[in-house]
Amino acid sequence: MIWYPYEQMKTMKAPYEIVDAEGVYLYTRDQKLIDSVSSWWSVIHGYKHPDLTQAIVAQAQEFSHIMLGGLTHEPVQKLSDKLQSWLPGDLDYCFFSDSGSVAVEVALKMALQYYMNRGKERRTMVLALENAYHGDTFKTMEAGDDEDYHFVLKAYGPNPHVAHIPTEIEALERAFEKYQDRLNCLLVEPLLQGAGGMRMYDVSFLQKARELCDRYGVLLIFDEVATGFGRTGNRFVADLVLPDILVLGKALTGGYLGHAVTVANQKVFDGFYDDDPSHALMHGPTFMGNALACSVALKSIEIFETQDYMGKIRRIEEITRREMEGFSDPRIREIRILGGCVCVEVTDAAVLDGYQAFAYERGVFARPFLKYLYAMVPYVISEEDLVKVLDTMKAWFRNQ
Repeated sequence: MIWYPYEQMKTMKAPYEIVDAEGVYLYTRDQKLIDSVSSWWSVIHGYKHPDLTQAIVAQAQEFSHIMLGGLTHEPVQKLSDKLQSWLPGDLDYCFFSDSGSVAVEVALKMALQYYMNRGKERRTMVLALENAYHGDTFKTMEAGDDEDYHFVLKAYGPNPHVAHIPTEIEALERAFEKYQDRLNCLLVEPLLQGAGGMRMYDVSFLQKARELCDRYGVLLIFDEVATGFGRTGNRFVADLVLPDILVLGKALTGGYLGHAVTVANQKVFDGFYDDDPSHALMHGPTFMGNALACSVALKSIEIFETQDYMGKIRRIEEITRREMEGFSDPRIREIRILGGCVCVEVTDAAVLDGYQAFAYERGVFARPFLKYLYAMVPYVISEEDLVKVLDTMKAWFRNQ
């Protein structure tokens, strides 16, 4: 029996069974659906892309996986080199893993050990944001701030090693003044907080964060698992404000295979580069640097670069603003738009009861959660299909 995610198995509705997928479409036995959420925001090129499929097939004919413990291979070397040349600043050192959650765990472990290696044993605290979501492994749950996902941690009581603040500069300044030399890192989802409610905030907060991290000697970590590869309208938010550690996942492989990477700058890497074996980063996911995943990631990046994906994303945002700005309903609290993301926040979660089935009947797969009706479409979507997704959102309020 399948145990499904984020579901009470006793009361859940039967999931839709997908029998095929191509482009932006999912196919059940009786319906063709536009995937408005890109399989949890990852399938940016759509399904069954021939170049991505061929990259996987060609690599599988050589070998599918080789451990990185004492071994290496060309696909992981090429992907590391590509990321080093492609990412901003001196984000040059790639530690691969098999999921975004694990990659954030690695980043938090790096930040803690960076200071432990330097004898700064007071720096045990993580500063994070309210309404944050960084994954479902234990340290990422601690850094997160969403009881709808992480209520199990109540069993442990208050955590003295994590502090949460709103995305307000005054709160940021107060936190640095209060904790000072106890902080090892500030961890943020930059500009767009995904599972915490598609909350959007200004780049000035990140600019101040960079300034304060420099002043107080704290590492700045960007969790761009969801925001990377154009989702905010920026290639990476790290292009605007440079972190010390950058975490990528989801769209890294175009959504074709699970893979992620934690990328450190020179300063962080040098904190581990030592004759002392105890200063090594003792971490090693079995499938880190998986050859299939690296091969498809390389092809995904090539497509992103050569087919003007930033232009596609600007067009998605332009159409979304044209269709959604000015739309109102008493049950809508706010409509938020940023890059390839639109979110309709309602006043009461009950307002969205039944929306998924409503959208299904109209040929759209959607997955609203709590008070948030949103779309994060594949970047290859046509204007006609994007308008259909947005019209379905508006029709829900007009027809109720």
